[in-house]
Amino acid sequence: MIRELKTLITVAQEGTFAAAGKRIGLTQAAVSAQMQRLEAEMGVALFDREGRTARLNATGQQILVQAQEVVRLYNNLSSTAAGPAATVRVTVGAIASVQRSLLPDALARFHAQCPGCTTRVIPGVSMELVNLVDAGEIDIAAIIRPPFSFQSDLRWTTLAQEPFRLIVPRGVKGKDWAELLADQPFIRYDRASFGGRQVDRFLRRMHFTVRDVCELDELEAIVRLVENGVGVALVPQTATYRRWPAKVRAVDLEHHTFHRDVGLVHRAPQHLSEPVKVLLQLIEAQARKKPATDDR
Repeated sequence: MIRELKTLITVAQEGTFAAAGKRIGLTQAAVSAQMQRLEAEMGVALFDREGRTARLNATGQQILVQAQEVVRLYNNLSSTAAGPAATVRVTVGAIASVQRSLLPDALARFHAQCPGCTTRVIPGVSMELVNLVDAGEIDIAAIIRPPFSFQSDLRWTTLAQEPFRLIVPRGVKGKDWAELLADQPFIRYDRASFGGRQVDRFLRRMHFTVRDVCELDELEAIVRLVENGVGVALVPQTATYRRWPAKVRAVDLEHHTFHRDVGLVHRAPQHLSEPVKVLLQLIEAQARKKPATDDR
């Protein structure tokens, strides 16, 4: 709630959600969402809303005075700590594959360099994590790049490009990926995921009609289904699958190969604390050592 109280104070100082957001590096929608959460927790309306304008009401003014005192006391707690880094927590959102590949080594190096800091890793799918960064709930998100532009105050850093392959059970003969797609049952990468949407766009662009047998969003489960002979699938070749399981073989899409980008979304550098910047650099450095991921 401290984050929301600080935002409330900034709104009171700046006069509008938009101006407050500009000052603290949030979108107007993110500021509005924080204020709605604060009102829900308090159980009272803090603003009188007319159209797009919102003004602190009498209750809001009373809460504002208390919020200023709470934030002052909170800041005093920080000043009595052993050092500035001791009170800093970096919150990272990450899809499952990044948690398994890049993140552990990067976090280990981070804690060695910043021993007073704490970290928290929030699991989730890419769309949810983008929204959490936009709302100011997390500092960094390691995700699949979405098929839309980010808000102007968000930044993207690519960590890896992963090529999609057609994977088939090893016992299924044939090297022509188009014939295999047409003839075999198809295990579909969930269309609710960013990667699944890429597969769907590819199939529509190539005018393929496939025989769907199953649709799911866990790449490991998709590979296991192919391994067990259920069908074929289009999946990205992630760090986990630099070598495919013995019962699976990959067929190259040749010049039709498409990729998904794995990377970091975060706020502009001027809105990041020094520990967040350090962790960003360490994750980027880890990505240069080995490929990234698997997930939505």
